[in-house]
Amino acid sequence: MTHPPEPNLNCSLCPRLVSFREQNRRENGDWFNSPVPSFGAGTARLLIVGLAPGMQGANRTGRPFTGDYAGDLLYATLLHYGFASGVYQARPDDGLQLVDCMITNAVRCVPPQNKPVGAEIKSCRSFLLARIEALPRLEIIMALGRIAHDSVVSAMGARRAACPFTHGGKHAVANGLTLYDSYHCSRYNTNTRRLTEEMFRSVFAAIRKDLDKNNS
Repeated sequence: MTHPPEPNLNCSLCPRLVSFREQNRRENGDWFNSPVPSFGAGTARLLIVGLAPGMQGANRTGRPFTGDYAGDLLYATLLHYGFASGVYQARPDDGLQLVDCMITNAVRCVPPQNKPVGAEIKSCRSFLLARIEALPRLEIIMALGRIAHDSVVSAMGARRAACPFTHGGKHAVANGLTLYDSYHCSRYNTNTRRLTEEMFRSVFAAIRKDLDKNNS
């Protein structure tokens, strides 16, 4: 079965996530509470892949990484390296635009405790692959965290053993695409110093350099 790049707002592929979505709709009726669509232009050369929508972030606002700490760091970094324009104000109507960049998630629905299970990651991978294939100018994929990395590698038909996840890692995957890795920009990772702002920026600096070189 061929999937579109974006699931419909009442996607029923994952029963546990559907049940959690319905619970959230009852408890927080004014939140987005649906599979969160990708954000960015269809002409993007960079695709950033996160894990899943955060409960207080994208699940509430309907835009990836919008409304939680991870988004504060991500969007500040995108603005710094020219992958976004405008001002990020943690809400979907803030007017922020992505430049040559798109953001999506390996799992589109918020999972309980922010932890999707393997079957949910696998079910949603068809949308990830379709999203990748729908970007005709795509050159680089950036995976935020190991789960996003593994899902991209599997979606592209590459071997995980040949593409080990490491912060700052760079891998050649199918169709001439390059995969970059970063630790996820979560509050936990930054609070524990597993990921510093400098570490995060270093990956984006390398991506910017690659894209600028390819465009020269």
